[in-house]
Amino acid sequence: MLFDLGGVLVRLGGVADFGALIGARDDAEFWQRWLACEWVQRFERGACTVDAFARGMVEEFGMAVTAAEFLKRLRDWPQGLQPGAEEAVRSLRPELGRACLSNCNALHWDERLAGMGLEQLFPRRYLSHEVGLVKPDPAFFRHVIADLKIAPEEALFLDDNAVNVAAARALGLHAELARDAREAREILQVWGLYP
Repeated sequence: MLFDLGGVLVRLGGVADFGALIGARDDAEFWQRWLACEWVQRFERGACTVDAFARGMVEEFGMAVTAAEFLKRLRDWPQGLQPGAEEAVRSLRPELGRACLSNCNALHWDERLAGMGLEQLFPRRYLSHEVGLVKPDPAFFRHVIADLKIAPEEALFLDDNAVNVAAARALGLHAELARDAREAREILQVWGLYP
């Protein structure tokens, strides 16, 4: 079992706010712009500092905020585990391996996510800023599959972004769109992954 974190198990705030900052009209456009942005990719690969990222984003999108204000909003993006998220993962059949495969950055992991109990929930973690790869890059999925020593079809991946789901499926992984912990649990029940 492979889980994305943000949007699936972790509640994200401010997507509309960030969308307005980068000129996106809706969530779909926001995610398209966000995932395609070279500054986002650098930051989430661990290839630039948080200050360089903030300055680059403000400049690239002509934001009407300072880099410091952008960073303040960015820090507050992960808002905690979604209701039922921990139980949805812990209740899986005990013989199932579980890992998270998530685009992340050092700021969010160190200041927010690590304190949510995710290290205990996921014995194996594939975080973009540590691995140096970002979804939907097929290399990220290949790295995870190789490290876990499984065939692609042995994995089920849940993500809240259709682009990432499509990328995983293209490599032979089973992948489903789950936009919150409730949807994740429903999918896992359909797949018969609970005792």
